[in-house]
Amino acid sequence: MSRRRLTPEEIAAQLPEGWTSHDTWLERTLTFPTYRAGLECALKIAEHAEAVDHHPDLLLGYRVLTVRYTTHDRGGVTRHDVAGAAFVNGLLGAAG
Repeated sequence: MSRRRLTPEEIAAQLPEGWTSHDTWLERTLTFPTYRAGLECALKIAEHAEAVDHHPDLLLGYRVLTVRYTTHDRGGVTRHDVAGAAFVNGLLGAAG
């Protein structure tokens, strides 16, 4: 998979549902019925990140998890970030 930084137009065309695009990252804030449910989701995202060697920033709060993807060595969003966001959406679909 290419590690080329995507243009704003490419990001807009590929942006997974529920995600917002910022200057150099993709972000989604998730809410859960319990703190533990948010933690369990964060752990699943972390396991996937280790498997694909592409790690998002995760901010866990009380019943809230914010996930932020960026490719640091490219200074912005790449297809890896879009794929990570799509994986998170898949987790949510499997949970719901």
